[in-house]
Amino acid sequence: MRSASVEHVVQARLILSTQVSTGLTVVLRYRRNDPLAVRMVFPAEYSLDERSAPQGGAEVVWVFARQLLACGLELPSGLGDVHVRPCRGAHTMVELRAPEGVALVRFEAGDLRRFLWASYQAVPEDRELRHLDADRALAELLGS
Repeated sequence: MRSASVEHVVQARLILSTQVSTGLTVVLRYRRNDPLAVRMVFPAEYSLDERSAPQGGAEVVWVFARQLLACGLELPSGLGDVHVRPCRGAHTMVELRAPEGVALVRFEAGDLRRFLWASYQAVPEDRELRHLDADRALAELLGS
């Protein structure tokens, strides 16, 4: 039986300027019942939202297409709030855009590839629609 979810904890670098970065732990999640999406979960202290309390606040979750992550490992990809692109060495950059600002996060490409491989074990590429619950997805979209 294939796993219903995949979760990998990885280390990344939050790029603060051309010469300054800081390490952070990111949780990568994939759920078979939401087969088109991946989640990147960041600690609350890295929220760009000033209303977020640094201590005990909610973690920051970005949800975007699994295919975007896969494509971004090879070529610059993305429109809108999330962009993914290869970077020098064996790195991948993920740019997250919000009204509060922009975050640039550098990952080891191998960590992202291992996560994607595990997600493909849960739901093979091009078979996502077989696992999609359209009624549930619509209810979530409409906030029902």
